[in-house]
Amino acid sequence: MTNPVHPADDQRCPCTSGDVYGSCCGPVISSGIAPTALRLMRSRFTAFAIGDADHLQRTWHPSTRPDVLDLDNEVRWLRLDIPDTERGGPFDVDGIVEFEAFYREDGVRGSMRERSRFVREDRVWFYVDGVTASR
Repeated sequence: MTNPVHPADDQRCPCTSGDVYGSCCGPVISSGIAPTALRLMRSRFTAFAIGDADHLQRTWHPSTRPDVLDLDNEVRWLRLDIPDTERGGPFDVDGIVEFEAFYREDGVRGSMRERSRFVREDRVWFYVDGVTASR
């Protein structure tokens, strides 16, 4: 496992929101706190893209968090699409974010879809789990 390489604040965010890292996922990754489930989802995608396992672990709900998280350095995460969300706003206690994440591994492109569940406890959003489907 290598140390994460965070983009500069003025570089485009890896979550492909169109915003720069310093205004998008950067603040969420540095604090671990997101205002919405969608923002947490985007920061978690970015954490996969830059290899930040610490952010993934601390934003994973303790009831479902794995003891160890090994990221595959051979997978390059390319793009994140969000086709649907339910709840997950700043005043909700739970939410769902459906996403499709595009990647490249061994020169082959692929994607995975997940319908992810999030909960908000003490004003902090956590990823709980999700149902995945690879393409």
